[in-house]
Amino acid sequence: MLDWALLPLKRYADFSGRSRRKEFWLFTLLVTIVMIVLAIVTGAGAVFMDPASAASGAGFGMGVILILLLSLALFIPGLAVQVRRFHDQDKSGWFVLLNFIPYLGGLIVLVFMCLEGTRGPNRFGPDPKEGDAPLAAE
Repeated sequence: MLDWALLPLKRYADFSGRSRRKEFWLFTLLVTIVMIVLAIVTGAGAVFMDPASAASGAGFGMGVILILLLSLALFIPGLAVQVRRFHDQDKSGWFVLLNFIPYLGGLIVLVFMCLEGTRGPNRFGPDPKEGDAPLAAE
């Protein structure tokens, strides 16, 4: 299961081909869990440090910087796996621009990410469900 979650990192900037829902949602779950853990550790470090020491502010700042750097590093694989999910549904990858519609765009993309892909090959490649192993999607 971890193989599926890490597959978007192996295909870091690969915007071609198709990705299964399993790959997208396990990657999303992994990123969410890591971000929550980092936020808790950063917040706990700031709360439980001695407020008189300069290290408490520095620790919190370093935690925030780490979260920002991780977010930047994961932006491209997150975008790529989302494009490949649209490809799996035989839709253009430009549909990710729906995310920029205020309030409604994220909800529309969420619905698309939940939909099943087209069965069999489409114009973006073979069906990723035909080979059940995560490396078969490559």
